[in-house]
Amino acid sequence: MKPFQLNRWIIKLLIWAPVFAVILLFIMMFSVSTGSADLDLNTVWFILLSKVPYIGATVEPSWRDSAETIVWDIRMPRIILGVLVGAALAASGVVFQGVLRNPLADPYILGVSSGAALGASLVMLFGIELVILGQWTLPIVAFFTGFITLIFVYYLARVRGQLQIETLILAGVIVQAFFGAVLSLILALSEEKMQIIMYWIMGSLALTDWSYNKVIFPFLIVGLLVIWFLSRELNMLILGEEAAQHTGVNVQRVRVILLIVASLITGAAVSVSGTIGFVGLIIPHIMRLIFGSDHRLLFPLSVLGGAIFMVGADTIARTILAPRELPIGIITAFLGAPFFGYLLRRRKNGFFLGG
Repeated sequence: MKPFQLNRWIIKLLIWAPVFAVILLFIMMFSVSTGSADLDLNTVWFILLSKVPYIGATVEPSWRDSAETIVWDIRMPRIILGVLVGAALAASGVVFQGVLRNPLADPYILGVSSGAALGASLVMLFGIELVILGQWTLPIVAFFTGFITLIFVYYLARVRGQLQIETLILAGVIVQAFFGAVLSLILALSEEKMQIIMYWIMGSLALTDWSYNKVIFPFLIVGLLVIWFLSRELNMLILGEEAAQHTGVNVQRVRVILLIVASLITGAAVSVSGTIGFVGLIIPHIMRLIFGSDHRLLFPLSVLGGAIFMVGADTIARTILAPRELPIGIITAFLGAPFFGYLLRRRKNGFFLGG
């Protein structure tokens, strides 16, 4: 009998996933300790320890209630939300680039973000707050309108019962352009609310509490599990439809499942943070350059990489001009655009999805 051997991708995953997890934990620790409020570092750590089951009972409170509110009720939910949103956008970017076989694809390519942004803008414009949803009105309405947009795009793209990639992308572009025009009209007619709407559209994790994490968390967990289980099939799709079919992959079904799941994850992320660009575009590219194009390795590392990037960018956004705060989309664009330009220059003669 041959001795049992682990696949190379498993070995790499077992090595690098813990490394990325430690980096993420360090970034989170740094972020929760940084802010415009003048808090002692020891105080921050004791507050966090007090929230840990069993350990918390042994910590003697010696801080002000306001300090605990800042650390636990303001900073931590924002940091956790950054982890979830970054992971969601990076995961969606991996799927869209793989399924569409397009290195320029990002999570917003099918127009879901425009639909979610339109719903959120209407809520902010008219001050709508549904009695049943309460403070969840904005993220729930944004997610719902994003989901309706997804259904409409798929309906528009289906021709004679078939879903062609080119048609799907064109349908997404058309819907995105139309909703973009509607958003521009709303901004033009709402001078009083323009700044609030624009700030949200550019992306922000500021308007949040622990409840917003509950909106995205279930969609993200289920979505990540589905994509992980289909990562081998995603590898086959990269080779082309004919090659994937020869390996036994039901191309049409797998493609639709992956695109729907990725779009729902994107919609959930946009509903709580606005449209934050470049995360789902550059993180998969960075991971692909370092680790290759095997999605069984690329996908989980991109999820961790997206979380790291988002928490880091949000920390910069809220501290660089403290006490003022920048939309996080500005920071991700400043960091992402030069790097993507470098990628384009480096691979101008052969920009592809292979490792």
